[in-house]
Amino acid sequence: MSTVGGAHHGPPFRALLVVGALGVVFGDIGTSPIYTLQTLFDPSDPHPVPISVDNVYGLVSLIFWSVMIIVTLTYITLVMRADNEGEGGIMALITMLKHGAAARGRRTAIVLAALGLFGASLFFGDSMITPAISVLSAIEGIKVVTPDLQDWIVPITAVIIVALFMVQRHGTAKVGRFFGPVMILWFVSIGAFGIRGIIGHPEILKALSPTYALSFVFGHFHIAFFALAAVVLAVTGAEALYADMGHFGRRPITLAWLFVVLPACILNYFGQGALILGDERSVSAPFFLLIPGWARLPMVLLATAATIIASQAVITGAFSVAAQASKLGLLPRLRVVHTSASAYGQVYVPTINWLLMVSVLILVFAFESSAKLAYAYGMAVIGTITIVTLLFFYLARTRWGTPLWMVVIGGGALLLVDLLFLAANMTKLVHGAWLPLLIAVIAWTVMMTWERGRYLVTKARDEAEGPLREFIDELSACDPPLLRIPGTAVFLNRGDQTAPLAMRANVDHNHARHEHVLIVAVDTMPVPRVPEDGRLEVDALGYARDGIIHVTVKFGYMEPSDVPAALRLLDPADTEGPIDLDDASYFLSKLELDPSREPTMAQWRKSLFVATSYLTADATDFFHLPRDRTVIMGSRIEF
Repeated sequence: MSTVGGAHHGPPFRALLVVGALGVVFGDIGTSPIYTLQTLFDPSDPHPVPISVDNVYGLVSLIFWSVMIIVTLTYITLVMRADNEGEGGIMALITMLKHGAAARGRRTAIVLAALGLFGASLFFGDSMITPAISVLSAIEGIKVVTPDLQDWIVPITAVIIVALFMVQRHGTAKVGRFFGPVMILWFVSIGAFGIRGIIGHPEILKALSPTYALSFVFGHFHIAFFALAAVVLAVTGAEALYADMGHFGRRPITLAWLFVVLPACILNYFGQGALILGDERSVSAPFFLLIPGWARLPMVLLATAATIIASQAVITGAFSVAAQASKLGLLPRLRVVHTSASAYGQVYVPTINWLLMVSVLILVFAFESSAKLAYAYGMAVIGTITIVTLLFFYLARTRWGTPLWMVVIGGGALLLVDLLFLAANMTKLVHGAWLPLLIAVIAWTVMMTWERGRYLVTKARDEAEGPLREFIDELSACDPPLLRIPGTAVFLNRGDQTAPLAMRANVDHNHARHEHVLIVAVDTMPVPRVPEDGRLEVDALGYARDGIIHVTVKFGYMEPSDVPAALRLLDPADTEGPIDLDDASYFLSKLELDPSREPTMAQWRKSLFVATSYLTADATDFFHLPRDRTVIMGSRIEF
């Protein structure tokens, strides 16, 4: 586990991490009481739950036990034990699976990694739907306070969303410290209002017994099955607990969940249930009607702040997933801006930011209400949860040697619950559940196409570059000898087997080489961060290579790829004397992709690969190279 989580820090530091986790991790799941019960009884739902005393008890009990099974048991107790050097999230599971597949050559692991990639793709759908449904649900409280303002709900939501995405470039580091106190106030408030509702009808507490949930499911299965599609909204944000584990650690997240978030949310759900028992008309907006009239407007404002924080968390998560996918070769090299000097995970990806903003605005204007968006939201959530559960138990069996009977019984039971929720959400396909699936299929296709196309381009590039050592031998055998230019040249390359295209072009056109030549390969490791003592791997390419060495620079998938900073760690003994990096020239190879008619990949996928390549960030910025000392040389590659 990462020491960030407080393993080597005292209680005061751990308390700060708990507060921080409350502000970043739990915004999504902490705001789900706003719309979950309301959606269940929504008359516009194609399968609404009839209002009755038995159904209220059954649904409240079902929500409670779903939260306990999926969040507390699956994620808090089990899944968060699987970390990749302290980092969590579905991308961490994918890297562990791919690493295991490379080590053991298991086809099953590769297939599951592809399935995990689909789960990561579903997260992109989640990151589009969460800001739309969260902010909409909060602003909808206006119609409870002042019904005349109902027509302003969508425009106000759109303005808030545009403002939210406009400030993303500034990062969350400066305002992050305010998120925790706001969310603490939120959880205290919703818990207190929940208690207020329970006091009115304390018999609702009988729903804590699982018998009410079971009798509702098995006694009214024709109703309960369809209701599961909305019950899953109570566990939205469960993946955030796991994904943000690297920032706060497992223990602070667990403490925050067990002692603050879980009690507050459950009290509010039970309070809403008690309110509906007393007045069936309150199903139209049970969350806001649970609040006394004098506090409704302040709670609308607090709910808006809480949903903005929830949106901020999932947007940042989308940035992180995209950045990690880019580093792992699943997406083109994206421009990633690190917005915090101390937190690796706080990144801003401009391309993803503007794509998300446009998508969220389209969703707001197309669906217009949180209830309609809920049909789409549940599919994104339960799809990711099901895949994470499956991957976790596969890793538990293959990596940690968990007994087969335990995996079959325990994993089978939890997967059965997930699959039941998934099946229920499939019934909402024509009502909006198709949306996250479509987004996921598009994102998955792009990533799989990029990975395959990258392989084909790499193969074609290898042929064009030729063997590195043979090329250097040719340079040494030149007659007359090549002109030596004083100084240092750094050629970025993909490995130590082939010659850099830019270096070949430079020699062919200028008939010269620099006195010191560093051929640098950047290797992204399947770990979040690489220690400095393992950052560089130097190959002198033989004693007769005359000032040419190969350096492999290793970065974790959560780290910025700062090549100049890494090269300053070089030992002069490895470079045949000191080299001048302050005035070094950097050379990059720019490829012009030309799809061939060879049946290596479908033509539409080749076209998609070329189109996606235009998103590739400028290598100069990506590798933190000095722009005034960087030379770009083009080459044409047919694949």
